[in-house]
Amino acid sequence: MKIAIYSNDGETSSRIASELSKEIEKAKDLEIDELNPEIVISVGGDGTLLSAFHHYDDLTDKIRFVGIHTGHLGFYTDWRDTEVTQLVESLKRDNGQSVSYPLLDIEVDYADGGLPDYMIALNEATFKKLFGTMVAKVYIKGELFENFRGDGLCISTPTGSTAYNKSVGGAIISPKFNSIQVAEMASINNRVFRTIGSPIIIPPTESITIVPEVSLHNILTYDQLLIKDRPIKSIKFKISKRRIYFAKYRHTHFWQRVSNSFIGDTLNDD
Repeated sequence: MKIAIYSNDGETSSRIASELSKEIEKAKDLEIDELNPEIVISVGGDGTLLSAFHHYDDLTDKIRFVGIHTGHLGFYTDWRDTEVTQLVESLKRDNGQSVSYPLLDIEVDYADGGLPDYMIALNEATFKKLFGTMVAKVYIKGELFENFRGDGLCISTPTGSTAYNKSVGGAIISPKFNSIQVAEMASINNRVFRTIGSPIIIPPTESITIVPEVSLHNILTYDQLLIKDRPIKSIKFKISKRRIYFAKYRHTHFWQRVSNSFIGDTLNDD
């Protein structure tokens, strides 16, 4: 089985990546292949896993991910930095088992006449203005839903619903729902302007399109990446037909991840 190791530059992560590489090289039927891997092992945290996903996003239908966390417990990382030997033993016994999560497709049209961009996100995308209030029309499945005024909008996947979406008041959604969520960031609601004022959840048969009133001075982020120097005419979001796959050696149940990340040891308090 071909394995790629994707690590951040931290001292601990680099050391664990080196240790892991040596263990894999000693193992029968395992080999390091950074170009055409079947398994990608991320060493770091959730940020490193996101970077690994985008590095290999053209191979999502052919690879599975595994995460080793070298700091605080990550949402996507199942293995601790002290468990390299146990992970390699699991790799030796691999039989192709996996768990998959939805991804977000993003299509950006530009006002300068340039070719559109097509991106994909694991967690979320946000759309904001560089300064001042963002004014934009929001369409659901091609029909006008609202005229938004506020700081911006966050569009997340179910697994991404635990990230930035949660911090702006969005709901946490199980990845068993193949859906996307739209959450408002500091929307303006008064006698003149009105938005829905709550998160909305969109099924895979529908899409969200945002058309800003002014195409300049906007920022689009998707996971850790961004577009800020192009005049954006419109952005369309929908659930992707592609998915991300994780090797299911001991993949933690989604709601257990949520509990571990946000509640933790308080469950054991008297």
